[in-house]
Amino acid sequence: MIGSVPTHCRLVVSPSDQVFVNCPFDKGYKPMFDAIVFAITDLGFVARSAREEDDGGDFRLAKIQRIIEQCRYGVHDISAVKLDTKYKLPRFNMPLELGLFLGCKRYGGNRQRHKISLIFDADPYRYQIFISDIAGQDIHCHSNDAKTAMQELRTWLATASRRTKLPGGKDIFERYERFQADLPALCKELKLEDTELTFKDLRQMMAAWLKQNR
Repeated sequence: MIGSVPTHCRLVVSPSDQVFVNCPFDKGYKPMFDAIVFAITDLGFVARSAREEDDGGDFRLAKIQRIIEQCRYGVHDISAVKLDTKYKLPRFNMPLELGLFLGCKRYGGNRQRHKISLIFDADPYRYQIFISDIAGQDIHCHSNDAKTAMQELRTWLATASRRTKLPGGKDIFERYERFQADLPALCKELKLEDTELTFKDLRQMMAAWLKQNR
């Protein structure tokens, strides 16, 4: 039985619990984005994203900088390098936000220097062609596969946080598949279409579902 979803979900304020998700927002990437957010939530952390706020009076870059400042961890997917079909140009948002995160770690105060990054690309070593300045860093390959991304994310967060007794990647993925199967019913309970779900809606629903189905 799927219980009702709480109307709110408390956001843990400690930077050591927060993970900045720097990924594409396009429709084609959404299954990967949702899987990453679910894995972060299942592991007991709080996913943060520029999509969590919609303030017309707020500058987008300032919002991103504020979220980065509040997060110890950052997941950066730089795989979206295909040329736009209309303008024949690549997208630079993800590398820019990665640069902001790394700059915050290098030039920020003592708390900022403890930041840790997971950098994803679709293929191993491909990033060396288009962003060679990070060639000395460990890059993780997800092969455009959500299960692989979740497993890599779990291993990284377990190592970076030094937390024990975290669930395994296979276990997380199996729960994610069950959550996806239950999602239409959850949306129906809230009288929402799945296309209407905001980032906060989704994060809240994941947390509530995990509390009942872990």
